[in-house]
Amino acid sequence: MAKDNRETENKEVSIGREILSWVGVIVFAVALALFLNAFILVNAEVPTKSMENTIKAGDHIMGLRVSYWFKGPERGDIVVFKFPDDESQNFVKRVIGLPGDSIEIVDGKVYINGSDTPLDEPYLKDTPYGSFGTFTVPAGCYFMMGDNRN
Repeated sequence: MAKDNRETENKEVSIGREILSWVGVIVFAVALALFLNAFILVNAEVPTKSMENTIKAGDHIMGLRVSYWFKGPERGDIVVFKFPDDESQNFVKRVIGLPGDSIEIVDGKVYINGSDTPLDEPYLKDTPYGSFGTFTVPAGCYFMMGDNRN
């Protein structure tokens, strides 16, 4: 009889330890996922058609938050950023202008810093149109545009 009680107690302790070990693994996995999501990765859904044909509306993309820890974005990079007027929304755009750049759009072509040659943009599917006056990118800011500009 005493042997049966010890076996039952051992089984209960063993089951309790097993459950506790699984709870520990699950808590660790959730904490790791939260850390990665907050500091390392950004997971975004492309909200509009502004980046088509490069990225389709509704596509899910992941980016590294650490990409720009040691150097800033470069012209042509695709970045995920918080929409300035509603920071609950992520935007996905291409970097066109760097801090201090002068941007002018003439007949859909982008000219940087008064260049006579437009920016080479092989990623554009359609020929853009429209003209916009000169804009100087403020210090610490970037000028972004989608690939589907029309």
